Amino acid sequence: MKQLLIAGIIIGFILAIGYFFDIPKEKSITNFEECAAKYAVMESYPRQCMIPGGASFVEDIGNEIEKIDIIRINTPRPNQIIESPFQITGEARGNWFFEGDFPIRLLNENREEIAIAIAKAESDWMVEDFVAFTATLEFSSDSNKRGTLVLEKDNPSGMPENDDALFVPVKFK
Repeated sequence: MKQLLIAGIIIGFILAIGYFFDIPKEKSITNFEECAAKYAVMESYPRQCMIPGGASFVEDIGNEIEKIDIIRINTPRPNQIIESPFQITGEARGNWFFEGDFPIRLLNENREEIAIAIAKAESDWMVEDFVAFTATLEFSSDSNKRGTLVLEKDNPSGMPENDDALFVPVKFK
């Protein structure tokens, strides 16, 4: 009986040490990509990943959900890998345009502008409904792995209260 008790204590001690040394590995995960590389990803939008023990991470999709009633992007999708040149397509409410276009900027992960393009309406833009747009953006290779596509509401007034933008995180090939 005494030997069984000692064996149980030793096994418990070994399990406790194993648990203790496993915790730092889990705490080293700091973002969605790291979590997704090791654990299952929930089928949601945006995608979510949970570490055993409770910590969870949500995929960065920019502000797409907040702007869905104003502007929608078809390509590229958030976190898509892009290479130059690439086409941007989507649809925006008519008031997003001015004279049938609006600017699109590509920023690297340091928030520095590396390219700019002009999106053009594919039909009459002077409406309240959604209007399809396209743009082609060319950029030179950047040492950064990530960037942000910024689709800016054209604001000819220059008044800050009329500014608006859709931010789409992208990855560089």
